[in-house]
Amino acid sequence: MHKILIIDDELSVCQMLEKFLKKKGYHAKSTTSGKQGIKMLKMEFFDLVLCDYRLDDIDGRTLYPELRNANPEMVVIFITGYTNLKVAIELIKEGVYQYLEKPLRPDELLETLESALKLKKRNKSYPNRHETSSVPNQDFIIGKSSSSRELVKTVDLVGPTDYSVVIEGETGTGKESLAQLLHEKSARKDGPFIPIDCGSLSKEIAASELFGHEKGAYTGAYSDKTGAFELAKGGTVFLDEIGNLSMDIQVMLLRALQEKVVRKLGSLKPRKIDVRIIAATNENLRDKVRNGSFREDLYYRINEFNITVPPLRERRGDMSLLINHFITKTAEELGKPVPSLSDEVLEVFNRYSWPGNIRELKNVIRRTCLLSIGSETITSKVLPRHLMEENRGGGETKNFYVGAAKDTHKEVLLAENHTDLRKTAHMAEANHILKVLKEVGNNKTKAAKLLNIDRKTLYQKLKLYQLET
Repeated sequence: MHKILIIDDELSVCQMLEKFLKKKGYHAKSTTSGKQGIKMLKMEFFDLVLCDYRLDDIDGRTLYPELRNANPEMVVIFITGYTNLKVAIELIKEGVYQYLEKPLRPDELLETLESALKLKKRNKSYPNRHETSSVPNQDFIIGKSSSSRELVKTVDLVGPTDYSVVIEGETGTGKESLAQLLHEKSARKDGPFIPIDCGSLSKEIAASELFGHEKGAYTGAYSDKTGAFELAKGGTVFLDEIGNLSMDIQVMLLRALQEKVVRKLGSLKPRKIDVRIIAATNENLRDKVRNGSFREDLYYRINEFNITVPPLRERRGDMSLLINHFITKTAEELGKPVPSLSDEVLEVFNRYSWPGNIRELKNVIRRTCLLSIGSETITSKVLPRHLMEENRGGGETKNFYVGAAKDTHKEVLLAENHTDLRKTAHMAEANHILKVLKEVGNNKTKAAKLLNIDRKTLYQKLKLYQLET
């Protein structure tokens, strides 16, 4: 039975958490004093500490080193009603597992505890730095948000199989990096990983890139070429933006996957292939099947398993980890000390909607680090104009909508005749949330599941769009 120490200066919180955790099978003890918590740790072993960041007798910044000194293998999770992204980043750098906001939600707390304790068991001792899973030379970082944890479970499940996978997600979410992560977890990891950008290929070039060609097969074919399917023998072919392939190439691809052979352009000789297919798209392939622009038989052939990568706006819990990763990596590339972010910059980052997702975050950080060479702190002066403009406008859609606060079944309307595309998209999202809530009788858990987001994200959106009842 795992032992958990609760430290919170509110006695009612301690009693509530202690009672709750005991019901869930944990051995829990509590104290309202940080100094008393240190004494208890020196006298008794605990697997995990759940600690309020702002205690009456000591704050988390001072308390954390004492906690680690008392038991270096122990997992530490801070809870607070005063979220500060800068503090979260610094604590994660130092090894804190997670930083949870009050009021605590039981399902989120249990998920975090289970994930932390599994990690501790797997590593035997808790790492000094926040653990991440990333593909070498790639930017897909597995964080600790609920959506990220679900993604980890999915990758661990399907990665070792030979299933064909379709990865869906917005531009910039890291679909290729995730595909490479799937490859690294498979039995084909020692084989080639060959990415093909289907969106940039014409019909003739696509056939040549995928299947190869013989010399003289078409004008400009001055020598033989081996295609990706042969080059990737024993490995993985990644077809990015597969929805852009022409119908003729789709037919050739389907035949190759069914027969497990390819024929080079200009040749009738079949060549056996042994590859795993991972495809990616930022479009809805089901819609393309319905409108006749993508073959239904090919869709079911490649879609043995489907993964949706959440956008960055649904991974807010991973922001501190991502920011720290990209700043550290960029500083290493520039050969400069790692700078810190000013409070204003952190606030802008936290409020911005990040339509370009992780790719946009990475590019913004690389730019700001370059412009801040010689300075220890990155300030808002070096931020791109559009980030500051959105932040000055509220950074969110709040105050752009009316008529939703008391009736969750009422459609959200624009308060003004806005033509801003992002605000219009937000309005559509708000209306979709209302529709789903109505379908499930305002059950937030069911609604979050249907919307493919975690409950915390749903509550944030309800607050953002003023839809709370």
